[in-house]
Amino acid sequence: MHHRTVAELMTRDVVRARRDTPFKEIVRLLTENDVTAVPVVDDRDHPVGVVSEADLLRKSADQTDPSGRAPVPHLEAWERAKAEGASAEELMSAPAVCARPEWNVVEAARLMETHHVKRLPVVDETDRLLGIVSRGDLLRVFLRRDDAIRDEIAVDVLRQTLGLDPSDVTVEVHEGQVSLGGTVEFRSLIPVVARLCRSVDGVVSVGEHIAYRTDDTGTSPAV
Repeated sequence: MHHRTVAELMTRDVVRARRDTPFKEIVRLLTENDVTAVPVVDDRDHPVGVVSEADLLRKSADQTDPSGRAPVPHLEAWERAKAEGASAEELMSAPAVCARPEWNVVEAARLMETHHVKRLPVVDETDRLLGIVSRGDLLRVFLRRDDAIRDEIAVDVLRQTLGLDPSDVTVEVHEGQVSLGGTVEFRSLIPVVARLCRSVDGVVSVGEHIAYRTDDTGTSPAV
């Protein structure tokens, strides 16, 4: 099986900010390039943080509403420091949470989820910026054609990985939803087949209705 890598999905032409890039210049960078965040790099092109629309909007949120309808939100000390910031270094979220180009979609998605970020600067072995990968980039694997998913399951999963005859297990794919049928020799193999199918890029769900000839699990079927 071939998992799509971060290198295959990332944007390579990255809009950057420097530590001393002023507030208004960052707004221009976001607007003119139609992006919602930019990595902030040092003199060696190493990402040191990311500044996003949310970071910039703290300045507006911290201002008094002339109408008096919107109360001034309570901000922690670090949030107030950002709201008062005038340069990328003062406004950015740091440190930068980065990915490597050889990572697969699962690794990148888990890192985003763990750190609650929407994008990851991608760096090489010297920590130089190579690109940036976003949630939207990772979701592109779900645009794979159903026939490509079906072929990968039949050839890579069933035949090459598990050594099964693809005719023993039927595979149907509709809108990324996989339905498995047929018969395998051992009952213990059924959850393995399902698990490997779920790991194929672009699979939304897996439903299995696979029969077995030999129960090697020592358990009785549920009634």
